[in-house]
Amino acid sequence: MKKDCKVFSVIIILLVLISFNNDLTLALAPNQPGADDPLVRIKDITRIRGVRSNQLIGYGIVVGLDGSGDGQSSQLTVQSIGNMLQNFGVDIAQDQLGANNAAAVMVTAELPPFVHPGSEIDVTLSSIGDADSLQGGTLLMTPLTGPAGDEVYAVAQGAVSVGGFTAGQGGAQVSQNHTTVGRVPNGAIVEEEVPMDFNNDNELTLALSNPNFATAQRIADVINQEFGYTQDGGYYAQAKDAGQVEVQVPSYFRDRVVNFISRVEELEVRPDTEAKVVINERTGTVVMGHNVRLSRVSVSHGDLTVTIATTEEAVDVGEDEAEIIEGEEVDVAEEEASLVVLPKGADISDVVTGLNAVGATPRDVISIIQAIKEAGALHADLEIM
Repeated sequence: MKKDCKVFSVIIILLVLISFNNDLTLALAPNQPGADDPLVRIKDITRIRGVRSNQLIGYGIVVGLDGSGDGQSSQLTVQSIGNMLQNFGVDIAQDQLGANNAAAVMVTAELPPFVHPGSEIDVTLSSIGDADSLQGGTLLMTPLTGPAGDEVYAVAQGAVSVGGFTAGQGGAQVSQNHTTVGRVPNGAIVEEEVPMDFNNDNELTLALSNPNFATAQRIADVINQEFGYTQDGGYYAQAKDAGQVEVQVPSYFRDRVVNFISRVEELEVRPDTEAKVVINERTGTVVMGHNVRLSRVSVSHGDLTVTIATTEEAVDVGEDEAEIIEGEEVDVAEEEASLVVLPKGADISDVVTGLNAVGATPRDVISIIQAIKEAGALHADLEIM
């Protein structure tokens, strides 16, 4: 009998612990259900501090152009050609040189992180002289340096690809796209790598692409739920501010930091988004977040009438159970100017939908949204491009 009581007591204790653990998990869960907030990987919304690209630049000459180069009037190109020929033991007066088939260009490239000597990267060429087109040209060997200009990180050379063309003769010419800008795919060979220092004292820092306090805390919670607690009972991840989360590397991952980073980046989280409405007045484009809300407001604009009402409908979900589902009814009419009342909690997308239904111009939609914001009834940031 005593043995049965002990077993029963152990079962009760286990049930209590399981219940407590479930309650704690629910309390800490950063990924609450929401159709408008999808789960995304941490790697898609953050970057590791210390891991970054670097920009390179150089000055080069494109040759082999079919008379579309800088021409004799470009002293920059002529002098560059003369200096280049001297390196090959050819000494010629600059007034005897022509540059109709050559063009001076600035060469730019982006050096990705973790590329090693021998890797190939793309380069972009932009004419800085009087060239009409870089089509059919070849970039001569051009060293690419960093901002300081004291070290060569890559060397570029190759045939130029132009995403356009120029055809015709004299005053009758046809051009497509920009022919004075070209690319050399895989045209630069990396000579020197840039060291990436991202693991300082067994600690990583995740920098958010869009700083947000809620998102930063959710990322920290997801990491802590995955890896548990440190040996002293603390957290492995901690949100320092809206833009960064500091993560300690567990002791059992100290020799496998890359493995640890890959596991952290694959974790999923629901990022929080700010309420924002973006308007492009040039194109009439209106983009808004799902969490943009309106206070009760009255709107009158010309002969457009928009009525938005929130409805509630009871839906049977089981025996003696019902669920209340909210919906919106939009009624649009075009008549004499009148006053429209928009209830609190209405979605601004309902306003845009109603206006578009009667063929309102983008300017009308933008004007109404701006007026609602000025009245203080639009609870979102309004950004006009």
